[in-house]
Amino acid sequence: MKITRLSLCLMAGFALSAPAGAFDVGAMTEQERDAFGEAVRSYLMENPQVLVEAINVLEQRQMEQQAGNDSALVEMHAQALFDDGHSWVGGNPEGDVTLVEFMDYRCGFCRRAHPEVEALVAGDGNIRYILKEFPILGEQSDLAARFAVAVQQLEGADAYKRTHDALMELRGDVTIPALERLASDLGLEAQPIISRMNTEDVTAVLRQNRQLAEQLAISGTPTFILGRQMLRGYLPLEGMQQLVAEVRAE
Repeated sequence: MKITRLSLCLMAGFALSAPAGAFDVGAMTEQERDAFGEAVRSYLMENPQVLVEAINVLEQRQMEQQAGNDSALVEMHAQALFDDGHSWVGGNPEGDVTLVEFMDYRCGFCRRAHPEVEALVAGDGNIRYILKEFPILGEQSDLAARFAVAVQQLEGADAYKRTHDALMELRGDVTIPALERLASDLGLEAQPIISRMNTEDVTAVLRQNRQLAEQLAISGTPTFILGRQMLRGYLPLEGMQQLVAEVRAE
């Protein structure tokens, strides 16, 4: 069988565009496979944009698949995400869109996102905002999260939010003396909060948040759930506003 360059190029083009399984390379002879491989290589060297287009299509399909998987996970764990009974709920509790944030006080991107999320919630006025402590960056992360949860359990939602904001802006190491000073600055009695930090009541909250994160395949912070979408990482304010608009349009 004589194989011409034209026929090889046609075969290569068909192979690149055909659905998986529609082109059987295994049916070729060894000579035909070698010639076919060389033709494909030559074609791609002469037309490198084909590779870029193929990679873009692959990435888009992977993103769509990931979004579908994330949506299914959010649906499956909706109760724990949106109404767990222990997470702080702010913004507009009756809002038409819910934003959940898994965060770590020692996470640089969480700190960067903090003022922008605050601006998003305040500027929109119709977002229900839920915070979930997810300390994954070491001992100081854990100390800060335990302190915040203990404040919420002892002093309530308003004190928790003030503590959360202060921890996001805290400079220097998170230590017990630093937390005691922070409590004093916030007008809170430090010792009961410090004493509560290592109790099972506080540990249970962090354990439940970590288990939920594992079930949702969340391994980094910040991670946001907006409606049924999951955003793994920092997104500037304009991007968040656009996502809110998309969720409302669904």
